[in-house]
Amino acid sequence: MTRSGVATPGTAAAHPDPYPFYAALVADRPFGHDADSGVWVAAGAPAVSEVLADPSCRVRPGVEPVPRGILGTPAGEVFCELVRMTDGSRQARRKRSLVAALGTVGAEQVVALAAAQAARAVDWHDLQFGVPVRVVAALLGADGDVPAEVARLVGAFVRCVPASATAEDHAAAAGAAADLRELLGPYLRAGGGGLLGALVRSAARDGWPQPAPLLANVIGLLSQTYDATAGLVGNTLLALARYGRPDDLAAFVAEVVRHDAPIQNTRRFVASDTTLAGHRVPAGSAIVLLLAAANRDPHANVDPHAFRPGRADPRVFTFGRGAHGCPGRALATAIAVGVAATVTATPSHAGYRPSPNARIPVLKGQFP
Repeated sequence: MTRSGVATPGTAAAHPDPYPFYAALVADRPFGHDADSGVWVAAGAPAVSEVLADPSCRVRPGVEPVPRGILGTPAGEVFCELVRMTDGSRQARRKRSLVAALGTVGAEQVVALAAAQAARAVDWHDLQFGVPVRVVAALLGADGDVPAEVARLVGAFVRCVPASATAEDHAAAAGAAADLRELLGPYLRAGGGGLLGALVRSAARDGWPQPAPLLANVIGLLSQTYDATAGLVGNTLLALARYGRPDDLAAFVAEVVRHDAPIQNTRRFVASDTTLAGHRVPAGSAIVLLLAAANRDPHANVDPHAFRPGRADPRVFTFGRGAHGCPGRALATAIAVGVAATVTATPSHAGYRPSPNARIPVLKGQFP
């Protein structure tokens, strides 16, 4: 996890307390080249903002737009269509459709669904990982036992995303992608109401009515829900144990998003020579953006290390910004609110799951 217990850009997300490390980077090297890993690291809020806005900084390396291990498989076919994994005008158009569709979902509906699913969770792992995916599957129109099966398959599909994915992970993801397309395809073809119907209509207006990319991005929405919301749910429950239950849960969860980000970092790959934070960065470079560090940069937020729900206009980088800002921010927050409103038991904490970018606590103890 760490080198002699010291956080590094690649291990900080799962470190017991990465925030002193982040603070030192923000103060001393808000943007620079890390000799140990060979990548550039953006930690300060201005530098992170600059990278996120630079069109030469792409979400995938030019030499490998799709992970080699899933090329030619159903997982690869899904991956290459995802708005979160592509750039350019087509990505912008497709993301616009997703944002419009998600805008039809009310926070109250999501909170109620999350509360109902949380009441049926069987253990802490199911609460963190299963509940969020089942909520989104229900919003899409899936019914019966389908949301639970979707949650299981999404857990297998996301195994292909990390750079550390093994051949076994790639095979599991390929099988899961094929099964998800078969399972969700009939709902897509039926259209109808709810979030899926809204997406079909929005996509048709924006000129991409083809079923394959639509279905791929439905799977993408479910997969984005998986790790990120699991981290947010877990970190929220730990914060409730530490700070007590507030009157305004929504404001409390919003501060968890900033203060203990479920997604601690993301990456960009430089397609053409560019200048960032005063440094010349050559094409082919990789950049790690420490979103959690930027959240706690004094340039972005006053007294940034204090946990203070209800901040006026906080600058939050957890869900990204610009072309690849996550369209599911309100959805994830509402799910965490619904879970936190339902689960009043206090879990114990057994460290964090190994992950290069997600901060997901391992919750233990008596499950309610």
